Amino acid sequence: MKNRIVTISRQFGSGGRTIGKTVAQQLGIPCYDAELIQAIAQKSGFTESYIRDAGEYTPGSFLSSAFSDRSFGPTNEDQLWVIQYDIISKLAQEGSCVIVGRCADFILRDKADCLRVFVHADMVFRAERIVREYGEREAIAQQRLRDKDKRRAAYYRFYTDMKWGDALNYSVTLNSGELGLDRCAKIIQELY
Repeated sequence: MKNRIVTISRQFGSGGRTIGKTVAQQLGIPCYDAELIQAIAQKSGFTESYIRDAGEYTPGSFLSSAFSDRSFGPTNEDQLWVIQYDIISKLAQEGSCVIVGRCADFILRDKADCLRVFVHADMVFRAERIVREYGEREAIAQQRLRDKDKRRAAYYRFYTDMKWGDALNYSVTLNSGELGLDRCAKIIQELY
C-alpha cells in the first residue's frame, strides 16, 4: 500500500502552515515545510533565502529575468523545480507525511495516496492574522497578501499548467476564517 500523504496549499495568511503542523503532530507523522527549503538548499547549493524567494517567482518574471535567461537553457528556478520535484517524490516514498506548499499536490497527484487540501480565508481574516502573527504593518497587510497570492498563483500555473486554488485540483478546500484553524486540522484528520 502506498503511503498516505497530506498536501496543504494555502493562501498567504490563512494559517495553512499552522494547520499542517497541527495535523502532522496529532497524526504522529512528519511535516515538511521549512525542511523542504533546507533540503533543496543542501542539494542545490543555493541559499535558503534565495530558494524561499525563487519559489514564488516564475521564470520570466521581473525578478527572475534579471538573473536568468531561458534562451541559454534552464533557469535557476527550473533547476530548483527539478530538485524540489525529486525531494517531494522521495519523501512520499519514504513514509506518510504532511507537505506544505511547493506544488506537492501536483507533484504527487499520480505517485501517492494523497489528500490534497487548499486552505483559504477572506482578506480581512488573513490581514488581521499576518499583522498579529508576523508583525506585518496593518497599512500594507492587504497589499502584501495580494502580492504574495499573485506570485504563488503564477508559480503554480507556470509549473503545473493548472489554476492555483481551483477546487477541482484538490480533495477538499477549507475556509480557515469561517471554520477556525483547529477545526480545519480536525477535518483533515478525519479525512485522513
